[in-house]
Amino acid sequence: MVVDKSDERVREMFSQIAPKYDRMNHLLSMNVDRYWRWRTVRMVPPQGSDPILDVCCGTGDLALAYYHAGRGKVPVVASDFCPEMLQRATQKRDQLGPQIDMTIVEADAQNLPFDDNHFQIVSVAFGLRNIANTQVSLREMARVCRPGGKVAILEFSMPQHAPIRAIYGWYFRNVLPRLGQWLARNDHAAYNYLPESVGEFPAGETLCQMMRNAGLSTASFHPLTLGVATLYIGNK
Repeated sequence: MVVDKSDERVREMFSQIAPKYDRMNHLLSMNVDRYWRWRTVRMVPPQGSDPILDVCCGTGDLALAYYHAGRGKVPVVASDFCPEMLQRATQKRDQLGPQIDMTIVEADAQNLPFDDNHFQIVSVAFGLRNIANTQVSLREMARVCRPGGKVAILEFSMPQHAPIRAIYGWYFRNVLPRLGQWLARNDHAAYNYLPESVGEFPAGETLCQMMRNAGLSTASFHPLTLGVATLYIGNK
């Protein structure tokens, strides 16, 4: 069965779970999601003062991590096509004060409203697999990244080591959906969608080749936490 990733379904699903999105992420990952974002910023750090773009930003955690990594000297743009998610990203930004140079934009990652060759880093955390057309969004990310810049993709994945894969797969398919639906009730079975979308999403070298096909000169992948998540790094 092909997972329904139509724009309308995904937008409505995330609008419903937005109020509990952060709490659910931290709970279901046992706070390891914080480490994954920290690791992403360490492995793909800001260089110089050119701006950074975080697409499918959700509630803004990776965008804010990049703002802090740039010590307030690097402009950050956070974009998403779900207004309810952007409301929470805006609240987090505003809590830090009016001096924060972080722009929040409602935009579809398949049609980014930014100039070519503009950003030193284009990042996405746990959002690429939710986009209807992965290749189109990769081309858009590569297009707006400047020559010499990097594309960073943080995404869920399945462990490759057999015993760990079996245990994690059982939890992922049987425990996580029930727990998630109970704690964050919604009409779109969002936490059934999670393992379904991860299972269908291209991973490892397959995604790296798609990144190269999108216009990046090199691409590599780096498993995190026994392969539960993977960081993909592309160079333009």
